[in-house]
Amino acid sequence: MQLLAIVTMLIDHVGLMFFPDSQVWRMIGRISFPIYAYLITVGYRMTSSQPKYLLRLAVLALLTQLPYMLAFDTTGYNNIFTLLVSVFVLYGIDWLLAGKMPRIAAWFFIVPLVLFTFVVMTELPFDYNGYGLLLILIYRYSQRGWTVLLHLLLNVMYLVLVGPSWGLQLYSIVSTILLMYGAELREELNKIRVPRWLWRSFYPAHLAALAAVEFLLASAR
Repeated sequence: MQLLAIVTMLIDHVGLMFFPDSQVWRMIGRISFPIYAYLITVGYRMTSSQPKYLLRLAVLALLTQLPYMLAFDTTGYNNIFTLLVSVFVLYGIDWLLAGKMPRIAAWFFIVPLVLFTFVVMTELPFDYNGYGLLLILIYRYSQRGWTVLLHLLLNVMYLVLVGPSWGLQLYSIVSTILLMYGAELREELNKIRVPRWLWRSFYPAHLAALAAVEFLLASAR
């Protein structure tokens, strides 16, 4: 799944930067973020040290920011920050649910935490904004039989609220269907091992490379 996420992300960004009039690149690219979001929830759940996991994400987010700004000519926050803040929310939710207070009382803190973070991520220029947070919550806490439906409802909700510009994101449901029901294909993809160093470095490295190519092309004109 890591290889699929990397390749589709690269296709998406190449299309965005060099072929902005072609929607096919962006449609394929919609596969990428849900896989990253899902793998983040798996990594968070399986890690032996959640604080160290958060620290690694924070370092990666910081290292990615300059290449992200150069590649896309933006002052927004790259999607590693989106993943990082979402994992902080997961950490907070799990800490509250595991605490000594009654479960129903914990929800009086969880709901404001999620709502506040959602608003902040929507108002500030986070890549994928509050949508990324809600998708990660769906992957973390929904039962498998509900995950595809909840992702579909999330996409439709954003399409209604944001408008036609969000239409491409509807294709992201393909990833969730694959993650939930494509066991055989997932097994084949997981046989292709992506080295840990490549998995962690690819996002900032490919953005830096694309920014460099864009600069060279602009200079040659």
